[in-house]
Amino acid sequence: MSRVSAERVGGVAPVGIPLPLRIFDVAIALAALPIAIVMGSVFALAVLLDSPGPVFYRSRRIGREGRPFDMLKFRTMRRDVTGPSLSTRDDVRYTPVGRWLSAKRFDELPQLWNVLRGDMRLVGPRPEVGEFVEHYPEEYARILSVPPGLTGPAQLAYADEGRMLAEVDDRIHFYRHEILPLKIEIDLAYVERHGLRGDLLFLVRTALLPLTRFVLRARGLAVRRRAPLPAAVPSSLALLAAAAAFVVMFTVTARAPA
Repeated sequence: MSRVSAERVGGVAPVGIPLPLRIFDVAIALAALPIAIVMGSVFALAVLLDSPGPVFYRSRRIGREGRPFDMLKFRTMRRDVTGPSLSTRDDVRYTPVGRWLSAKRFDELPQLWNVLRGDMRLVGPRPEVGEFVEHYPEEYARILSVPPGLTGPAQLAYADEGRMLAEVDDRIHFYRHEILPLKIEIDLAYVERHGLRGDLLFLVRTALLPLTRFVLRARGLAVRRRAPLPAAVPSSLALLAAAAAFVVMFTVTARAPA
């Protein structure tokens, strides 16, 4: 096991999820659970019928304080395939169903379980694999002082990176030296000023992504190389999460002392 994975990165002291943020995450995750179960059951059956292999894929990621955990996804690639740890939009390893799930971000639906377990939050820096964390130990010492998230500022800015990676020959080198430093800068800014209200805003922005992309495509706007359009996350789940977030925020604000 890598040193970054086995030890607390940079000696970061143990930091738990603050209770208000934990209540916020669990309340929204539980509110989204019924529709997530229905959608997930359909997707699980599609994965089973599409190709032989398990329904879920466990991606080893580095979480809070440098602790490794298994991030759940629906399996999108053929069983026993090999290749780079990064996938592209037109990756030949995808199964037909897996390509669609990945494009729509429905493959990330099982990560609600990671949120309920406390491995992740709804909002936070996207968890990376160990090989990239080890390349920027000082920066990740600060980033990993907070829990990783299902969505967040860097995901909103660079979630369409698969399109960018498909245009280069060495995707690992390009990601490590071109994309990742920019995502790290965004994540560091989030760590410095994150909070409940800001997280709510990121959830709302995530929920609005499908509409935003539709409008931009209708206008014929091209995706810039260094400022890609964010990919849509499960829109129905995101909208439900945003609605639940508004309810939670309204309740907290109404009960706060004047």
